[in-house]
Amino acid sequence: MNTPAPQLLERCAERRARLAAHMAQAGGGVAIVPTAPEVMRNRDADFPYRHDSYFYYLTGFTEPQSLLVLTVQADGSHQATLLCREKDAEREIWDGFRFGPEAAKEAFGFDAALPIAQRDAALPPFLADRPAVWWPFAIHAGFETQVEGWLAAVRAQARAGRRAPAAQYDLCAVLDDMRLFKDDFELAVMRRAAAISAQGHRRAMRRSAEGSRAAPTGGLREYHLEAELLHAFRAGGAQAPAYGSIVAAGANACILHYRAADATLPPGSLCLIDAACELDGYASDITRTFPVDGRFSGAQRALYDIVLQAQHAALDATRAGRRFNDPHEAALRVLAQGLLDTGLIARDTAPDVDAVLATGAYRRFYMHRTSHWMGMDVHDCGDYTEPGEAPQPQADGSAKPASRILRPGMVLTIEPGLYVRAADDIPAAFHDIGIRIEDDVVVRAGGAACEVLTHAAPKAVAEIEDLMRA
Repeated sequence: MNTPAPQLLERCAERRARLAAHMAQAGGGVAIVPTAPEVMRNRDADFPYRHDSYFYYLTGFTEPQSLLVLTVQADGSHQATLLCREKDAEREIWDGFRFGPEAAKEAFGFDAALPIAQRDAALPPFLADRPAVWWPFAIHAGFETQVEGWLAAVRAQARAGRRAPAAQYDLCAVLDDMRLFKDDFELAVMRRAAAISAQGHRRAMRRSAEGSRAAPTGGLREYHLEAELLHAFRAGGAQAPAYGSIVAAGANACILHYRAADATLPPGSLCLIDAACELDGYASDITRTFPVDGRFSGAQRALYDIVLQAQHAALDATRAGRRFNDPHEAALRVLAQGLLDTGLIARDTAPDVDAVLATGAYRRFYMHRTSHWMGMDVHDCGDYTEPGEAPQPQADGSAKPASRILRPGMVLTIEPGLYVRAADDIPAAFHDIGIRIEDDVVVRAGGAACEVLTHAAPKAVAEIEDLMRA
């Protein structure tokens, strides 16, 4: 039995009230929020179930086959009804505890609850004579068809004087902006998730060093380090990895979405790990790069220092009042200078940093952005452009959307990198070196430096080498 925390239920009720206030400004209506479906993996095996983030944000309820209906009057008064599975002693033997409508209503603080089996009969009365229906567009395949079916059932009662909602609104447009700003409760969970994930990275670094000492010519494989990560996540109380763990040794580190596999950890190479856990519905996201045998070579150290300096520049630019693009641009300038200094970009091709940026020469070695939003989802929801602000004129006469202004409570990643694949025009010492350093940060009030949630994962060269040597 997953008993909800009182703090979580208070937050969910507050969020429903905020959503209701927004809907009331448009005249009220009905919001319908489904959770995620269960997905068959193969034959008689399902993928591990994970609730829908929007649904959980408003309910705190994690059971599948559930639906929230929020009815809102023009004055902002509202009622929350949960539709969920009924109690079933036989199925609970196989699948585990179910709250059932009555117990869920009491435990989670809903105004009413109904069996999900009554959904198609129950929804048309909720919709009848309401001015609008709100639901998450393009999130759940087939849900639009269900909504249309319920609306059609209301329209079929036109001769009896019932009217269907005249307007439909995308619920995501409202909830995305709400979810973009994390409150103290959410940040506390994310700090715990970050600490658990950091412990996983420390375990993996130690395991790599121990394996290198035990078998100097190689022996450990990527999946051995993944096992250390998974152990730390579950031992720390996290429910699951937040995403598929990337454990990429040697040349594999230059493949951005590489997944932990059975490749050996080549002595003298680097290993890039991008892995983190999900705790109580909130993700973390950490990348660290370290030498397999515990000591950076000259070329590895040179590139690593560039990436670390780029991250420091990006972190310094992550402050309230700055723009979302500012950390990326700060990191790019450092990376571009480093690529020039190491000769990876020839000065006869691009003589200075501005030329490197203007020509895009850096993209051969750095092809992704520096940040994304973080929260319930690893790549969390929220606009990256400032709502209501006019596009900014560019030097070439075009207009570019204004980047989002950073405000307190926003959580984002800072993750610069360099990926140098072997090529004839690349010095051999730099061949197949992939480096990324990623942290999760919170924008703080007053223009203060951002809070780094994932600080416990070592990233300074001395920290990494000391940990692995110990």
